Amino acid sequence: MDGVLWKDKQPIGDLPAIFLKIRSMGLSFILATNNAVRSVEQHQEKLAQFGVFVEDWQVVNSGMAVAFLLDQQFPGGGPVYIVGESGLLTTLVRQGFYQAEDNVIAVVAGYDRQITFDKFSKANNLIRKGAPFYGTNPDITFPTPDGLGPGAGAFLAFLEVSSGVKPIIAGKPYPTLFNLAIKRLGLPANQILAVGDRLDTDILGAQRAGCRAALVLSGVTSKTELDLWSPAPDIVSPDLASMLK
Repeated sequence: MDGVLWKDKQPIGDLPAIFLKIRSMGLSFILATNNAVRSVEQHQEKLAQFGVFVEDWQVVNSGMAVAFLLDQQFPGGGPVYIVGESGLLTTLVRQGFYQAEDNVIAVVAGYDRQITFDKFSKANNLIRKGAPFYGTNPDITFPTPDGLGPGAGAFLAFLEVSSGVKPIIAGKPYPTLFNLAIKRLGLPANQILAVGDRLDTDILGAQRAGCRAALVLSGVTSKTELDLWSPAPDIVSPDLASMLK
């Protein structure tokens, strides 16, 4: 969603008209985002502010993907140390995982605008003591109206360097998030077009998953970066509205 539908609080194009066009074409859609800051309900609320209304099954984020991975490894839930915001915490709690600082079964890290050195230190120490290290997504930057800010991948990089442990990542370009979206659409991957603004997550993940890939240049990717990417996306457009035309 970030960089495709909006930049922070600024919509990219006439979103109600864009979704009316998608629906009038008879296309099913899932909104799959690496942004784990918001819960499904918070994503729905933000979309509604822009005049777009979706059902809860139509939103999948990397917090849900990391909860899915944790549930596979630790059925029934348990204590985890979370570096992240309320949306990630809410998503994990629904799967039975709750915030703790001792005797944790895993460390989960993502984008956190309230990050402190103390949070980093606690996460680092738990990982060094053997707690499995999970990350929501590897996006090193995050598009804002003022330019590119640090993304979840920057937080993960800090912990990876300090602990010496690579995280298990749930979001794009890794398969879990794509597989959840594909399952909800109930279609073969080759009948799905994945639209994104990042080559290294959206486009790479779509290509790995067997989906068709469309890049919009309304987010973080420049034309220069696109020229160096291979294989090229199936579609390239300035933005989502132009792509639909």
